[in-house]
Amino acid sequence: MCVRIRIKKGWNKVPDDEKKKVQLSYPCRWVYKIIGPDSDEMKRAVAEIIGDSEYKLSLSRSSNTAKYHSLNVELSVNSEEQRMALYDALKSHRAVKLVL
Repeated sequence: MCVRIRIKKGWNKVPDDEKKKVQLSYPCRWVYKIIGPDSDEMKRAVAEIIGDSEYKLSLSRSSNTAKYHSLNVELSVNSEEQRMALYDALKSHRAVKLVL
């Protein structure tokens, strides 16, 4: 079985055995990029979700029309479960449209 990926002008196939899961050693620093229409609301969402844990928040960029903004959220995660739980919490918050 293969997965198709779009590369410029055509589709290339990547065999399943060539896809690899990234191996991380925990604890490690992790950066989430969050995108949404209101950077202040996203900042409040991050503070609400992460709580008292230490994190660094920085503006990544805004769209040409300033309709969307992206923020980088950098913090230390202690496990795969924690990393994914934070991803899910950010993704499901009403102020966040996309998490990368």
